[in-house]
Amino acid sequence: MGKTEQKHTYDLEERLLEYSARIIGIVELLPNTRTGNHVAAQVLRSGTSPYPNHGEAQAAESPKDFVHKLRISLKELRETHRCLKLIRRVPLIEKVELLDDISQETEELIKIFFASIKTAEKKQK
Repeated sequence: MGKTEQKHTYDLEERLLEYSARIIGIVELLPNTRTGNHVAAQVLRSGTSPYPNHGEAQAAESPKDFVHKLRISLKELRETHRCLKLIRRVPLIEKVELLDDISQETEELIKIFFASIKTAEKKQK
């Protein structure tokens, strides 16, 4: 696999952008009720936050700042994961199977950020 193909396959910025867009799509499916609006606002904030926070990490002023920004993204992904579980449990959308792919992607992104944080912390020592 060439370098351009490899970059295309694994471009975290693009992946986070697509993730944010997919979260917005899920939010638009939530009911316009008190509960739906509350959960929608929460998942919209936490689910779209990793994308700009990743950009902040790329522009970090120090290795410590870099890890801090990654930790914020990880925290937001974990919060989103819980919100998606809540949407499924209630359920707040009719076709809960629509959450399968985005839940899987959330888990994968959590693993990526967790590993990145551990790697960055090791480099600081």
